[in-house]
This record gives sequence, C-alpha cells and structure tokens, in this order.
Amino acid sequence: MAKRTPIAIAVAVLLTAAAAILATDIAMPIPASAHEDHGSFSAGEPGDPKKPARVVLVTMRESDGKMMFIPDKVEVRKGEQIRFMLRNSGLLEHEFLLATTEENLKHAQLMKKFPDMEHDEPNGKRLKPNGASEIVWRFTKAGTFEYGCLIPGHREAGMTGTVIVK
Repeated sequence: MAKRTPIAIAVAVLLTAAAAILATDIAMPIPASAHEDHGSFSAGEPGDPKKPARVVLVTMRESDGKMMFIPDKVEVRKGEQIRFMLRNSGLLEHEFLLATTEENLKHAQLMKKFPDMEHDEPNGKRLKPNGASEIVWRFTKAGTFEYGCLIPGHREAGMTGTVIVK
C-alpha cells in the first residue's frame, strides 16, 4: 500500500496541473441564456439562396467619429427575398444583425457583458475590416425592423439601419 500512495499523489498532481493548463486556454464561457433560441425570427425567415432575390448592398464604415450603414433604410415588400451583400469598408470589425429594435437592444446588453461573443445565426454576420459576406432573407411579416451593429459602442455611434416591410 505504501507504493500506491506516491503513485496516487503523482496522478493527482498531474491531473491538477493539466486542469490548470486547460483552464488558462479556455475562453470565458458564454451562458446558454446569452443566445436565444432562434426557432423563429421576428423579421421573417432565412431565404433560399437558390431562388431569385433582390440584391441590396450594405456597406459598413466609420467617418467623422460616427459609425454607419449605407444605406440606413431599405424598403421591402412582404414575401420578398433579399440578398444583403455586406461589405465592411471600415477600419474596425462590424456586424449586421437583423431583428426588431427591442431584440437588438436586448442583445446589445449581452454584448456589453460578452464583447467577443461569436454569432452563428442566419440573420447576423460579423465582418473584419475589408471583409465581405451575405445574408439571404425572406421578409414574411409586415412591419419595421432594424439592422444594427451590436459591438459595444457601435450602435451608440449611430450604427443602425431600418427595414420597412409593406
């Protein structure tokens, strides 16, 4: 039994050291509540990239201390499919998140707590400077919706846009 005690201590020390090393390499976990269940979306639904869509180019950038989307307003017919071609021509990372203003404000609060939060939703993309991406979206509901950059400070600097669905 005396021979097993040093082995057990050595194993415990190794496991503790391994756990400490792994803990330093793992980013702070984001609670599951930070990401809402997106079984349905307020602004419609993900579109079908194989079907025709009207193309809307949306550019993200900074200028004179402000952050913006160009255009900052898009009008859409109910049932229309839009291919948002997203371009970040700014010097900072930006994102495009399509939802209601209320939902974006709620999500923006979570982004303040978890600024490096990665998005993997069909209604949102994060772009690095000079980056490009696209979102295909079908607007199935009439109303006023918003696209915004929820990176802390960006919305406050003016980075929001409006989608009016008639």
